[in-house]
Amino acid sequence: MTLATGDDRWLIAIDIDGTLVHDDGFLSEAVKTEVARVRSLGHEVVVATGRSAANAVPVVREIGIHHGFSVCSNGAVTVEIKPEDERGFVPHEVITFDPRQVLTELIEWVPQAHFAVEDVDGSYRFHKPFPAYALGAENHETPLEELMNHPVSRVVVLSPEQEVEEFLSRIANVGLHSVSYAIGYSAWLDISPSGVSKASALEKQRAELGIKPNQVIAIGDGRNDMQMFEWAQSGGGLAFAMGQAPEEVKLAATAVTSAVEDDGVAHVLSGFEGILFARSN
Repeated sequence: MTLATGDDRWLIAIDIDGTLVHDDGFLSEAVKTEVARVRSLGHEVVVATGRSAANAVPVVREIGIHHGFSVCSNGAVTVEIKPEDERGFVPHEVITFDPRQVLTELIEWVPQAHFAVEDVDGSYRFHKPFPAYALGAENHETPLEELMNHPVSRVVVLSPEQEVEEFLSRIANVGLHSVSYAIGYSAWLDISPSGVSKASALEKQRAELGIKPNQVIAIGDGRNDMQMFEWAQSGGGLAFAMGQAPEEVKLAATAVTSAVEDDGVAHVLSGFEGILFARSN
């Protein structure tokens, strides 16, 4: 086995929820095996997720990555995996913005929504309850006004009483010109600092690792992965949408793999040598 070095290395960026893991958090052995195999060939696997670092790192470690960097909070937070640290990671880059204006506008358009903010230390403050799994272990209920007190790396909006299409329509009225945002399957909105996305954080990782732009693969299933797909393809790389992804996400990808329940990530990675062969001919 020849170990890839220098210009031969690839960067494979993989989302977590609905991509690496099932809705219930299950991570299959097939996926773990293929991630380990591709990494053993000398290539870089970087997890890129909307999850906070505290919620992401346990999955990163479960797929066998104990050193390196992971992109969290849709690109606003990049962490270095450090097993010796109490939390298992240390912040590498945290990008923040003032949430007051966007929260003020959102409260006007979706007044019944639940709002939360992610602070620089990775903890959350919220004014109405969120699902137990949604926020990190460190989260505190506070009055709505206190969510606006100081810069944050993310604003999270959950509107469980609304249909997704109605939610999208109302959010469109807000504009959100000064921030970047991504919408999940449900009536859920992640708002990040302007110009920040999984794509922007991954581009920094690619440059720091010295990997060619056309030697990247992105795998994901959500609307917050579409910029990551665009980033991969714009440099000549590849993007794979999971089989259960919304139609617009599939259309944004180079190709569609199997659903998460059918180990779509493992199918992509098991064909990695085929991708290399096709590129060399």
